[in-house]
Amino acid sequence: MKIRSITYFCNPGYPLDEKKLRAAGLFASEAKKAFEEAGFEVQTTRLATVPFPRLLGAGKISETPKLAEKLSGILTEAGISYAALGPAVPDVPTSYDVIPEAISVSKNIFFSGILADHRTGISLPAVHASAQVIARTAPIEPNGFANLQFAALANVPPGSPFFPAAYHEGDEPAFAVAVEAADLAVSAFDGAASLETGRLKLIAAIETHAKQIVTVANLLKYRFSLRFGGIDFSLAPFPKEAQSIGAAMEKMGIPRTGLHGSLTAAAILTEALDRADFPHAGFSGLMLPVLEDKVLAWRAAEGTLSVKDLLLYSAVCGTGLDTVPLAGDTTPEQISALLLDLAALALRLDKPLTARLMPVPGKKAGDPTGFTFDYFANCRVMALRAEPLKGVLAGEETFHLKPREHH
Repeated sequence: MKIRSITYFCNPGYPLDEKKLRAAGLFASEAKKAFEEAGFEVQTTRLATVPFPRLLGAGKISETPKLAEKLSGILTEAGISYAALGPAVPDVPTSYDVIPEAISVSKNIFFSGILADHRTGISLPAVHASAQVIARTAPIEPNGFANLQFAALANVPPGSPFFPAAYHEGDEPAFAVAVEAADLAVSAFDGAASLETGRLKLIAAIETHAKQIVTVANLLKYRFSLRFGGIDFSLAPFPKEAQSIGAAMEKMGIPRTGLHGSLTAAAILTEALDRADFPHAGFSGLMLPVLEDKVLAWRAAEGTLSVKDLLLYSAVCGTGLDTVPLAGDTTPEQISALLLDLAALALRLDKPLTARLMPVPGKKAGDPTGFTFDYFANCRVMALRAEPLKGVLAGEETFHLKPREHH
Protein backbone atom coordinates (compact mmCIF):
# COMPACT_ATOMS: atom_id res chain seq x y z
CA MET A 1 0.00 0.00 0.00
CA LYS A 2 1.21 3.50 -0.85
CA ILE A 3 -0.05 7.02 -0.23
CA ARG A 4 -1.21 8.23 -3.66
CA SER A 5 -1.46 11.84 -2.51
CA ILE A 6 -1.42 14.22 0.42
CA THR A 7 -3.86 16.90 -0.69
CA TYR A 8 -3.89 20.39 0.84
CA PHE A 9 -7.20 22.27 0.46
CA CYS A 10 -7.38 26.07 0.52
CA ASN A 11 -8.86 29.25 -0.92
CA PRO A 12 -5.84 30.99 -2.49
CA GLY A 13 -7.85 34.09 -3.45
CA TYR A 14 -7.62 35.94 -6.74
CA PRO A 15 -5.18 37.38 -7.64
CA LEU A 16 -3.42 34.36 -6.14
CA ASP A 17 -2.12 34.92 -2.61
CA GLU A 18 1.44 33.61 -2.91
CA LYS A 19 1.89 33.62 0.89
CA LYS A 20 -0.96 31.09 1.20
CA LEU A 21 0.53 28.99 -1.58
CA ARG A 22 3.97 29.04 0.06
CA ALA A 23 2.28 27.82 3.28
CA ALA A 24 0.74 25.00 1.21
CA GLY A 25 4.18 24.12 -0.18
CA LEU A 26 5.76 24.10 3.29
CA PHE A 27 3.00 21.87 4.65
CA ALA A 28 3.26 19.49 1.67
CA SER A 29 7.01 18.98 2.04
CA GLU A 30 6.82 18.53 5.84
CA ALA A 31 3.84 16.15 5.56
CA LYS A 32 5.61 14.07 2.90
CA LYS A 33 8.67 13.83 5.14
CA ALA A 34 6.56 12.85 8.18
CA PHE A 35 4.74 10.06 6.32
CA GLU A 36 7.96 8.78 4.76
CA GLU A 37 9.65 8.68 8.19
CA ALA A 38 6.67 6.58 9.34
CA GLY A 39 7.44 4.07 6.57
CA PHE A 40 4.99 5.12 3.84
CA GLU A 41 5.87 5.69 0.19
CA VAL A 42 4.30 9.02 -0.83
CA GLN A 43 3.77 9.37 -4.58
CA THR A 44 2.58 12.99 -4.83
CA THR A 45 1.61 16.12 -2.91
CA ARG A 46 -1.30 18.11 -4.29
CA LEU A 47 -3.31 21.29 -3.85
CA ALA A 48 -7.08 21.71 -4.29
CA THR A 49 -8.82 25.08 -4.31
CA VAL A 50 -12.37 26.34 -4.09
CA PRO A 51 -14.17 26.03 -7.48
CA PHE A 52 -12.52 28.39 -9.97
CA PRO A 53 -15.81 30.16 -10.88
CA ARG A 54 -16.11 31.18 -7.19
CA LEU A 55 -12.44 32.14 -7.08
CA LEU A 56 -12.60 34.38 -10.17
CA GLY A 57 -16.24 35.49 -10.09
CA ALA A 58 -18.50 35.12 -13.12
CA GLY A 59 -17.20 38.38 -14.65
CA LYS A 60 -13.60 37.15 -14.85
CA ILE A 61 -14.22 33.57 -16.00
CA SER A 62 -12.32 34.21 -19.25
CA GLU A 63 -9.16 34.58 -17.11
CA THR A 64 -9.23 30.86 -16.20
CA PRO A 65 -6.39 29.87 -18.61
CA LYS A 66 -4.25 32.72 -17.20
CA LEU A 67 -5.05 31.54 -13.65
CA ALA A 68 -4.11 27.94 -14.54
CA GLU A 69 -0.83 29.03 -16.13
CA LYS A 70 0.11 31.22 -13.16
CA LEU A 71 -0.77 28.51 -10.61
CA SER A 72 1.18 25.94 -12.63
CA GLY A 73 4.35 28.04 -12.30
CA ILE A 74 3.86 28.64 -8.56
CA LEU A 75 3.34 24.90 -7.94
CA THR A 76 6.75 24.11 -9.39
CA GLU A 77 8.37 26.66 -7.05
CA ALA A 78 6.35 25.31 -4.08
CA GLY A 79 7.37 21.70 -4.81
CA ILE A 80 3.75 20.53 -5.22
CA SER A 81 3.08 18.02 -8.02
CA TYR A 82 -0.48 18.91 -9.09
CA ALA A 83 -3.36 21.26 -8.36
CA ALA A 84 -7.11 21.02 -8.94
CA LEU A 85 -8.99 24.26 -9.59
CA GLY A 86 -12.26 22.52 -8.85
CA PRO A 87 -15.43 22.26 -10.90
CA ALA A 88 -17.26 24.39 -13.42
CA VAL A 89 -20.72 25.07 -11.96
CA PRO A 90 -24.18 25.09 -13.60
CA ASP A 91 -25.00 28.63 -12.42
CA VAL A 92 -21.98 29.96 -14.39
CA PRO A 93 -22.52 28.23 -17.78
CA THR A 94 -19.42 29.83 -19.36
CA SER A 95 -17.23 28.14 -16.72
CA TYR A 96 -17.35 24.88 -18.73
CA ASP A 97 -16.34 26.56 -21.99
CA VAL A 98 -12.95 27.82 -20.71
CA ILE A 99 -11.66 24.45 -19.42
CA PRO A 100 -10.12 22.98 -22.63
CA GLU A 101 -7.97 26.08 -23.17
CA ALA A 102 -6.95 26.12 -19.49
CA ILE A 103 -5.91 22.45 -19.73
CA SER A 104 -3.93 23.14 -22.92
CA VAL A 105 -1.70 25.70 -21.13
CA SER A 106 -1.08 23.69 -17.93
CA LYS A 107 -0.05 20.02 -17.74
CA ASN A 108 -0.31 19.83 -13.94
CA ILE A 109 -3.65 21.60 -13.33
CA PHE A 110 -6.84 19.55 -13.10
CA PHE A 111 -10.48 20.57 -13.56
CA SER A 112 -13.93 19.09 -13.20
CA GLY A 113 -17.52 20.00 -14.10
CA ILE A 114 -20.62 19.50 -11.99
CA LEU A 115 -23.41 17.56 -13.75
CA ALA A 116 -25.72 17.13 -10.78
CA ASP A 117 -26.11 17.46 -7.03
CA HIS A 118 -29.05 17.26 -4.65
CA ARG A 119 -29.27 21.04 -4.31
CA THR A 120 -29.46 21.80 -8.05
CA GLY A 121 -30.72 18.49 -9.47
CA ILE A 122 -29.53 17.18 -12.83
CA SER A 123 -28.67 20.05 -15.15
CA LEU A 124 -29.09 19.00 -18.80
CA PRO A 125 -27.14 22.11 -19.93
CA ALA A 126 -24.28 21.11 -17.59
CA VAL A 127 -24.37 17.53 -18.92
CA HIS A 128 -24.12 18.82 -22.51
CA ALA A 129 -21.40 21.34 -21.55
CA SER A 130 -19.30 18.66 -19.79
CA ALA A 131 -19.61 16.39 -22.85
CA GLN A 132 -18.36 19.30 -25.00
CA VAL A 133 -15.38 19.75 -22.66
CA ILE A 134 -14.41 16.07 -23.11
CA ALA A 135 -14.78 16.23 -26.91
CA ARG A 136 -12.83 19.50 -27.17
CA THR A 137 -10.07 18.37 -24.80
CA ALA A 138 -9.43 15.08 -26.66
CA PRO A 139 -7.41 16.54 -29.58
CA ILE A 140 -5.15 18.71 -27.36
CA GLU A 141 -2.69 15.79 -27.32
CA PRO A 142 -2.43 13.22 -30.16
CA ASN A 143 -3.28 10.27 -27.85
CA GLY A 144 -6.22 11.97 -26.09
CA PHE A 145 -4.16 12.12 -22.88
CA ALA A 146 -5.28 15.65 -21.87
CA ASN A 147 -8.65 14.29 -20.67
CA LEU A 148 -6.77 12.80 -17.74
CA GLN A 149 -7.06 16.35 -16.35
CA PHE A 150 -10.89 16.51 -16.43
CA ALA A 151 -13.76 14.64 -14.79
CA ALA A 152 -17.52 15.19 -14.81
CA LEU A 153 -18.92 15.09 -11.24
CA ALA A 154 -22.30 13.89 -10.01
CA ASN A 155 -23.18 14.35 -6.33
CA VAL A 156 -19.51 14.76 -5.33
CA PRO A 157 -19.02 16.85 -2.17
CA PRO A 158 -15.87 18.89 -1.44
CA GLY A 159 -12.94 17.31 0.41
CA SER A 160 -12.00 14.28 -1.72
CA PRO A 161 -8.19 14.05 -2.00
CA PHE A 162 -8.43 12.14 -5.32
CA PHE A 163 -8.05 14.10 -8.56
CA PRO A 164 -9.72 15.39 -10.70
CA ALA A 165 -12.66 15.37 -8.21
CA ALA A 166 -10.87 17.34 -5.48
CA TYR A 167 -12.13 20.78 -4.48
CA HIS A 168 -12.45 22.86 -1.32
CA GLU A 169 -15.23 24.76 0.40
CA GLY A 170 -14.75 27.76 2.70
CA ASP A 171 -11.66 29.73 3.70
CA GLU A 172 -10.13 27.52 6.39
CA PRO A 173 -7.42 25.25 4.94
CA ALA A 174 -7.47 21.49 5.49
CA PHE A 175 -5.73 18.33 4.30
CA ALA A 176 -6.67 14.75 3.46
CA VAL A 177 -4.88 11.60 2.35
CA ALA A 178 -5.62 9.37 -0.67
CA VAL A 179 -4.17 5.86 -0.79
CA GLU A 180 -3.34 3.31 -3.48
CA ALA A 181 -4.44 0.08 -1.81
CA ALA A 182 -5.62 -2.46 -4.40
CA ASP A 183 -2.74 -4.74 -3.30
CA LEU A 184 -4.42 -5.19 0.12
CA ALA A 185 -7.46 -6.71 -1.63
CA VAL A 186 -5.27 -8.95 -3.82
CA SER A 187 -3.37 -10.38 -0.85
CA ALA A 188 -6.50 -10.70 1.35
CA PHE A 189 -8.24 -12.99 -1.15
CA ASP A 190 -5.18 -14.79 -2.50
CA GLY A 191 -5.81 -18.38 -1.36
CA ALA A 192 -8.47 -17.29 1.19
CA ALA A 193 -10.16 -20.33 2.76
CA SER A 194 -13.55 -18.59 2.72
CA LEU A 195 -15.22 -15.33 1.74
CA GLU A 196 -15.43 -14.32 5.40
CA THR A 197 -11.72 -15.05 6.00
CA GLY A 198 -10.72 -12.89 3.02
CA ARG A 199 -13.06 -10.10 4.04
CA LEU A 200 -11.84 -10.01 7.65
CA LYS A 201 -8.23 -10.04 6.46
CA LEU A 202 -8.95 -7.07 4.17
CA ILE A 203 -10.75 -5.09 6.91
CA ALA A 204 -7.90 -5.74 9.35
CA ALA A 205 -5.29 -4.60 6.79
CA ILE A 206 -7.25 -1.40 6.04
CA GLU A 207 -7.61 -0.58 9.74
CA THR A 208 -3.93 -1.27 10.51
CA HIS A 209 -2.68 1.06 7.75
CA ALA A 210 -5.34 3.68 8.50
CA LYS A 211 -4.33 3.79 12.16
CA GLN A 212 -0.72 4.50 11.18
CA ILE A 213 -1.83 7.25 8.76
CA VAL A 214 -4.06 8.86 11.43
CA THR A 215 -1.20 8.90 13.95
CA VAL A 216 0.97 10.94 11.57
CA ALA A 217 -1.97 13.09 10.39
CA ASN A 218 -2.86 14.05 13.98
CA LEU A 219 0.69 15.24 14.64
CA LEU A 220 0.55 17.35 11.45
CA LYS A 221 -2.89 18.65 12.34
CA TYR A 222 -1.70 20.09 15.66
CA ARG A 223 1.65 21.26 14.36
CA PHE A 224 0.11 23.26 11.50
CA SER A 225 -3.29 24.06 13.14
CA LEU A 226 -5.04 22.43 10.18
CA ARG A 227 -8.23 20.43 9.93
CA PHE A 228 -7.60 16.80 8.94
CA GLY A 229 -10.37 15.80 6.51
CA GLY A 230 -9.73 12.04 6.72
CA ILE A 231 -8.51 9.25 4.44
CA ASP A 232 -9.94 8.31 1.07
CA PHE A 233 -9.09 4.63 1.41
CA SER A 234 -10.32 3.76 -2.08
CA LEU A 235 -8.84 0.52 -3.37
CA ALA A 236 -7.04 2.35 -6.17
CA PRO A 237 -4.83 0.19 -8.44
CA PHE A 238 -1.48 0.55 -10.19
CA PRO A 239 -0.86 -1.15 -13.57
CA LYS A 240 0.76 -4.32 -12.17
CA GLU A 241 -1.05 -7.57 -11.44
CA ALA A 242 -0.15 -7.48 -7.73
CA GLN A 243 -1.83 -4.05 -7.48
CA SER A 244 -4.90 -4.72 -9.65
CA ILE A 245 -8.53 -4.62 -8.53
CA GLY A 246 -9.34 -6.89 -11.48
CA ALA A 247 -6.83 -9.39 -10.07
CA ALA A 248 -8.43 -9.13 -6.59
CA MET A 249 -11.87 -9.86 -8.09
CA GLU A 250 -10.46 -12.85 -9.96
CA LYS A 251 -8.76 -14.14 -6.78
CA MET A 252 -12.28 -14.17 -5.29
CA GLY A 253 -13.41 -16.60 -8.00
CA ILE A 254 -14.53 -14.50 -10.98
CA PRO A 255 -13.14 -16.33 -14.06
CA ARG A 256 -12.69 -13.01 -15.88
CA THR A 257 -13.70 -9.55 -14.63
CA GLY A 258 -16.72 -8.45 -16.64
CA LEU A 259 -18.49 -11.81 -16.43
CA HIS A 260 -21.49 -12.22 -14.13
CA GLY A 261 -20.43 -12.43 -10.50
CA SER A 262 -18.18 -9.37 -10.95
CA LEU A 263 -20.78 -7.05 -9.43
CA THR A 264 -20.92 -9.22 -6.29
CA ALA A 265 -17.13 -9.12 -5.99
CA ALA A 266 -17.19 -5.32 -6.38
CA ALA A 267 -19.92 -5.03 -3.72
CA ILE A 268 -18.01 -7.23 -1.23
CA LEU A 269 -14.79 -5.24 -1.63
CA THR A 270 -16.59 -1.89 -1.26
CA GLU A 271 -18.60 -3.05 1.73
CA ALA A 272 -15.38 -4.08 3.49
CA LEU A 273 -14.32 -0.42 3.30
CA ASP A 274 -17.67 0.60 4.83
CA ARG A 275 -17.12 -1.86 7.68
CA ALA A 276 -13.56 -0.70 8.38
CA ASP A 277 -13.13 1.84 11.16
CA PHE A 278 -11.20 4.93 9.99
CA PRO A 279 -11.98 8.62 9.31
CA HIS A 280 -13.58 8.37 5.83
CA ALA A 281 -13.02 11.06 3.20
CA GLY A 282 -14.02 11.33 -0.44
CA PHE A 283 -15.15 8.15 -2.18
CA SER A 284 -13.63 5.51 0.15
CA GLY A 285 -14.81 2.88 -2.30
CA LEU A 286 -13.61 0.69 -5.10
CA MET A 287 -11.97 2.33 -8.12
CA LEU A 288 -12.14 0.64 -11.52
CA PRO A 289 -9.94 2.85 -13.74
CA VAL A 290 -9.54 0.79 -16.91
CA LEU A 291 -6.23 2.28 -18.07
CA GLU A 292 -4.67 2.24 -14.57
CA ASP A 293 -5.34 -1.45 -13.90
CA LYS A 294 -3.55 -4.21 -15.81
CA VAL A 295 -6.27 -6.87 -15.46
CA LEU A 296 -9.15 -4.46 -16.20
CA ALA A 297 -7.23 -3.29 -19.30
CA TRP A 298 -6.83 -6.92 -20.44
CA ARG A 299 -10.53 -7.68 -19.91
CA ALA A 300 -11.59 -4.52 -21.74
CA ALA A 301 -9.18 -5.35 -24.59
CA GLU A 302 -10.63 -8.85 -25.01
CA GLY A 303 -14.19 -7.46 -24.90
CA THR A 304 -15.23 -9.14 -21.62
CA LEU A 305 -15.54 -5.82 -19.76
CA SER A 306 -17.76 -3.12 -21.32
CA VAL A 307 -18.62 0.49 -20.53
CA LYS A 308 -22.10 -0.70 -19.50
CA ASP A 309 -20.52 -3.19 -17.07
CA LEU A 310 -18.48 -0.41 -15.47
CA LEU A 311 -21.60 1.74 -15.10
CA LEU A 312 -23.45 -1.23 -13.56
CA TYR A 313 -20.66 -1.88 -11.02
CA SER A 314 -20.61 1.79 -10.04
CA ALA A 315 -24.05 1.18 -8.51
CA VAL A 316 -22.34 -0.85 -5.77
CA CYS A 317 -18.79 0.54 -5.68
CA GLY A 318 -16.72 3.69 -5.89
CA THR A 319 -15.95 6.40 -8.36
CA GLY A 320 -17.94 5.60 -11.50
CA LEU A 321 -16.22 5.64 -14.91
CA ASP A 322 -12.50 6.32 -14.79
CA THR A 323 -9.85 6.45 -17.54
CA VAL A 324 -12.15 4.83 -20.10
CA PRO A 325 -10.65 4.90 -23.65
CA LEU A 326 -13.26 5.72 -26.30
CA ALA A 327 -13.20 6.16 -30.08
CA GLY A 328 -11.80 9.47 -31.29
CA ASP A 329 -14.95 10.27 -33.26
CA THR A 330 -17.27 9.84 -30.24
CA THR A 331 -19.63 12.83 -30.38
CA PRO A 332 -20.58 15.14 -27.50
CA GLU A 333 -24.18 13.92 -27.96
CA GLN A 334 -23.13 10.29 -27.36
CA ILE A 335 -21.06 11.32 -24.33
CA SER A 336 -24.04 13.31 -22.96
CA ALA A 337 -26.20 10.18 -22.93
CA LEU A 338 -23.59 8.31 -20.85
CA LEU A 339 -23.06 11.23 -18.45
CA LEU A 340 -26.81 11.52 -17.93
CA ASP A 341 -27.01 7.86 -16.85
CA LEU A 342 -24.14 8.41 -14.43
CA ALA A 343 -25.85 11.50 -12.95
CA ALA A 344 -29.16 9.66 -12.50
CA LEU A 345 -27.40 6.79 -10.74
CA ALA A 346 -25.56 9.18 -8.40
CA LEU A 347 -28.69 11.06 -7.33
CA ARG A 348 -31.02 8.08 -7.09
CA LEU A 349 -28.53 6.07 -5.01
CA ASP A 350 -27.25 9.19 -3.20
CA LYS A 351 -23.57 8.48 -3.85
CA PRO A 352 -20.68 10.39 -5.46
CA LEU A 353 -19.82 9.33 -9.02
CA THR A 354 -17.47 10.73 -11.64
CA ALA A 355 -16.68 10.18 -15.32
CA ARG A 356 -13.19 10.58 -16.74
CA LEU A 357 -13.60 9.59 -20.38
CA MET A 358 -10.74 9.57 -22.86
CA PRO A 359 -11.64 9.70 -26.57
CA VAL A 360 -8.44 8.82 -28.48
CA PRO A 361 -8.06 10.83 -31.73
CA GLY A 362 -7.91 8.69 -34.86
CA LYS A 363 -8.79 5.44 -33.04
CA LYS A 364 -11.90 3.29 -33.48
CA ALA A 365 -13.44 0.79 -31.03
CA GLY A 366 -11.16 -2.26 -30.88
CA ASP A 367 -7.97 -0.37 -31.87
CA PRO A 368 -5.04 -0.72 -29.43
CA THR A 369 -4.18 2.34 -27.33
CA GLY A 370 -0.57 3.51 -27.40
CA PHE A 371 0.02 5.41 -24.17
CA THR A 372 3.57 5.84 -22.86
CA PHE A 373 2.74 6.72 -19.25
CA ASP A 374 4.04 4.77 -16.24
CA TYR A 375 0.63 4.86 -14.54
CA PHE A 376 -1.26 3.40 -17.56
CA ALA A 377 -1.69 -0.14 -18.84
CA ASN A 378 -2.42 -0.20 -22.57
CA CYS A 379 -5.78 -1.52 -23.65
CA ARG A 380 -8.09 -1.39 -26.64
CA VAL A 381 -10.53 1.42 -27.35
CA MET A 382 -13.89 0.51 -25.79
CA ALA A 383 -17.16 0.62 -27.71
CA LEU A 384 -19.76 3.12 -26.48
CA ARG A 385 -23.32 1.98 -27.19
CA ALA A 386 -24.89 5.42 -27.27
CA GLU A 387 -26.74 7.56 -29.78
CA PRO A 388 -27.86 11.18 -29.46
CA LEU A 389 -30.83 11.61 -27.12
CA LYS A 390 -34.11 12.95 -28.50
CA GLY A 391 -37.24 14.61 -27.16
CA VAL A 392 -37.36 15.93 -23.59
CA LEU A 393 -34.03 14.36 -22.56
CA ALA A 394 -32.27 16.36 -25.28
CA GLY A 395 -33.60 19.63 -23.82
CA GLU A 396 -32.14 22.28 -21.52
CA GLU A 397 -34.09 21.59 -18.33
CA THR A 398 -32.82 21.01 -14.82
CA PHE A 399 -34.74 18.35 -12.94
CA HIS A 400 -34.61 16.68 -9.52
CA LEU A 401 -34.43 12.98 -8.65
CA LYS A 402 -35.11 12.11 -5.03
CA PRO A 403 -32.89 9.36 -3.56
CA ARG A 404 -34.65 6.03 -3.06
CA GLU A 405 -36.35 5.85 0.29
CA HIS A 406 -35.70 2.80 2.42
CA HIS A 407 -38.96 1.63 3.94
